[in-house]
Amino acid sequence: MAEAVTKEPLIALSGISRVYGRGEAEVRALDGIDLTINEGDFVAIMGPSGSGKSTALNVIGCLDSPTSGHYHFAGTEVATLTRDQRALLRRHYLGFVFQGYNLLSRTSALQNVELPLIYQGMPRAERARTAMAALAKMGLEHRAAHDPSELSGGQQQRVAIARALAGNPRVMLADEPTGNLDTKRSVEIMEVLEKLNKEAGLTIIMVTHEPDMAEFAERLIWMVDGKIERDGLARRVV
Repeated sequence: MAEAVTKEPLIALSGISRVYGRGEAEVRALDGIDLTINEGDFVAIMGPSGSGKSTALNVIGCLDSPTSGHYHFAGTEVATLTRDQRALLRRHYLGFVFQGYNLLSRTSALQNVELPLIYQGMPRAERARTAMAALAKMGLEHRAAHDPSELSGGQQQRVAIARALAGNPRVMLADEPTGNLDTKRSVEIMEVLEKLNKEAGLTIIMVTHEPDMAEFAERLIWMVDGKIERDGLARRVV
């Protein structure tokens, strides 16, 4: 009888701690957390201010390094990578969406979406096509020539999502993606993320402080004092 094949998690954190400061000033932002995330998961991370949720996202996104523990991405121990190799991991495998959109103010929507493709070394004509296709997925091809000041908050966040998608990442990391939006626009953005997860199979890890937005995810992780207190299903009434 053939043995069952166990699928390796895309992301695996084991005993991850992140400590800032020393002595009386020491802060344990993460305190020995264990976490696995599989390809195609949609995970929401919640918790009170200072719980470590954003630090966890930054470690997963290779924007910060753990003080101790092990982080494996697609089977590779991230700690063994050089600084340049970690930059390549971010560039080719991870897409980032932030609360403040982080768009270049005097640059068109199309050029904002092209930016990560420039870093990937994609030829100009190809990156213009790729960026336009990403904007089209967000329903914003008609706004490609407009700069952020000419776009609503919801449109700006869609441009930011298009930028994250343009590089064809395996994981999208979203830090409070609806934090600057009203309820209607927040729901619209969450429906976009939900569609990307369900139809395109994109792995999404999202930090949020809004319970109703977290319910769009399939899985909810609740953090307190740098530890994972609960890890279970996100319950949404549809």
